[in-house]
Amino acid sequence: MVRAAVLPAVGAPLEIAEIDLPDPGPGQVRVRLAAAGVCHSDLSLSNGTMRVPVPAVLGHEGAGTVVAVGEGVTHIRSGDAVVLNWAPSCGSCHACSLGEVWLCANALNGAADVYARRTSDGGDLHPGLNVAAFAEETVVSAACVLPVPDGVPLADAALLGCAVLTGYGAVHHSAQVRPGETVAVYGVGGVGLAALQAARIAGASRIVAVDVSPEKEELARGAGATDYVVASDTTAREIRALTDKQGVDVAVECVGRAATIRTAWDSTRRGGRTTVVGIGGKDQQVTFNALEIFHWGRTLAGCVYGNSDPARDLPVLAEHVRAGRLDLGALVTERIGLEGIPAAFENMLAGKGGRALVVF
Repeated sequence: MVRAAVLPAVGAPLEIAEIDLPDPGPGQVRVRLAAAGVCHSDLSLSNGTMRVPVPAVLGHEGAGTVVAVGEGVTHIRSGDAVVLNWAPSCGSCHACSLGEVWLCANALNGAADVYARRTSDGGDLHPGLNVAAFAEETVVSAACVLPVPDGVPLADAALLGCAVLTGYGAVHHSAQVRPGETVAVYGVGGVGLAALQAARIAGASRIVAVDVSPEKEELARGAGATDYVVASDTTAREIRALTDKQGVDVAVECVGRAATIRTAWDSTRRGGRTTVVGIGGKDQQVTFNALEIFHWGRTLAGCVYGNSDPARDLPVLAEHVRAGRLDLGALVTERIGLEGIPAAFENMLAGKGGRALVVF
């Protein structure tokens, strides 16, 4: 038996419960979690913005130690430190054939499986986003684990599983920020803080952080922001004023709200690039007129998982960590237990803090 945070139904409060995990079957791995990040996607799953089979154990940003492997697993063994990869690519769908593994059509097939049962009543449980990291231990497909690179602390390595891959990838893979360019990052949560660090690593000359909370300025500047703007109706105008009335070269939107996406677009220069990382609901409609699309010549792009390939990108991120260019701990503003996840969700809704990290 292990303790886990269970989502009994969409919109229902999380429940801390004991669950029974099976031994790993063929092609599976059992992992004892060291830490799991509380991501906005978990909140979106719990409130129905994104679909998830329920009851489920959420949590998709995690790292831990392998305690058992099933038949046929050869690339990992008991005792290995691993990062959970919640979106493993199948290697055979159309997107994978194009090398766009972050768009794999089969990446989330495992989320519909029954992977564990409640101890109290034997009820089925699904693994939220494949890996069910809000638990002391989990059983996952071997494709969902990658070795923790040397020099990365195990608990901090959890952040590589989503926030850092997403924020770094948005800057380096999607927006492809070049040295000397100017960047605005909207939303100073876990992903936004990673994007700020990534912009600094990319050599951006000016990095503007935007958030609704004035209290996040110190956090943003510590991650690399050269300027801080409290979000308002005049945000785009303020950013243009900081950039000789031109606007930034790149805007990275990490909020997922129609108004924020529109403002990010408005804050870029003519020919600028806006990358949308935030996950919004279907009711969030963004509108543009045909003339402005032509006149401004801007690019608006969605970004899934930072357009990242975890197997390729984790060693690159680890090198930045070892060199001191990437500070994983700077993303974390609180370390909590399983019982603290609901409060972490409330802080997200209130726009407070960076990444909350569940430490086991």
